[in-house]
Amino acid sequence: MNSHQQLLISRDKLLTMLRKMIEIRMFEERVEKLYREGRIQGPTHLYIGQEGVAVGVVEALEKDDVVISTYRGHGHGIARGVPMKAVLGEILGKSVGTCKGLGGSMHAPISAEHNIPLATAIVGSGLPIAVGVALGFKYRESRNVAVTFFGDGAVNTGAFHEALNLAAAWKLPVLFVCENNLYAMTTPIKSVFAGESIAGRAACYGMPAYTALGSDVLEVYETTLKALEKIRAGGGPAFIECRTYRFKGHGAYDLGTGYRPKVEIEEWLKRDPIKSLAEKMKSAGLLRDEEWKMIEDDVSKQLEAIVNEVLNSPVYGYEELASLVYSNPV
Repeated sequence: MNSHQQLLISRDKLLTMLRKMIEIRMFEERVEKLYREGRIQGPTHLYIGQEGVAVGVVEALEKDDVVISTYRGHGHGIARGVPMKAVLGEILGKSVGTCKGLGGSMHAPISAEHNIPLATAIVGSGLPIAVGVALGFKYRESRNVAVTFFGDGAVNTGAFHEALNLAAAWKLPVLFVCENNLYAMTTPIKSVFAGESIAGRAACYGMPAYTALGSDVLEVYETTLKALEKIRAGGGPAFIECRTYRFKGHGAYDLGTGYRPKVEIEEWLKRDPIKSLAEKMKSAGLLRDEEWKMIEDDVSKQLEAIVNEVLNSPVYGYEELASLVYSNPV
């Protein structure tokens, strides 16, 4: 995207995107540190490197659109505006968490207020649920869209094909966003995927299918706007394959180095989505180095306060658990 195209997006919008990506990056780096210190129980999956996808997609959405997230969903929640305190609280099992600390990292983005009703740990399971949400929108004759994020590992599941087929057959308002980071856990996609591209597979169902470089938040944003325009016009579902890369391993317990070529990691590290946007803004005269540093310093200070507060927060009381049960057998 050239400088002229960048200027078509307001400086305020660009600064919002930059800050959100910085928030996600610093948040996840802090989560990794807490994990190494033994503060986090159970698995946690970091979003570092993929910030351009969450922010690019979410910034194109309307408030009442619904997002279905995944186990690697901290970034989706923060991009959508879920407070970092609530997301971290859930990861640390505290009562201030989005699910009162009872769901953990893989359900941390869930927030009814922010229209994220589900973050599912089961690979591919969010796709048919998003189709169900979209069916509800169609019944209500709503202009809203259901958006589901999923990884490349989900495209070989039955749920993927069933969801795309039904959404296309019934022309439902759903946006499928594949975050293709090239690996399903430690399995490279090239060893298990038949076809030229994931977007090409989606196109076989008769829906518009786009590809976008996930490390370029502006490309993701513009592609999402294009897809949403077609969906809201009644054209049925659309699909975006965002080609991205996780800078860390599959989970915080995995360094991510033993199964990925060193040269591949180094090449993707050069495509840092945060640095990419900042450099484009600087080239267009929309950002100064000191402004960039001020944002980082502000987020860092805010995050430290949140970490201290959450670490000193209580867990949900055992005696209160019954209040969360829909029915209590006599």
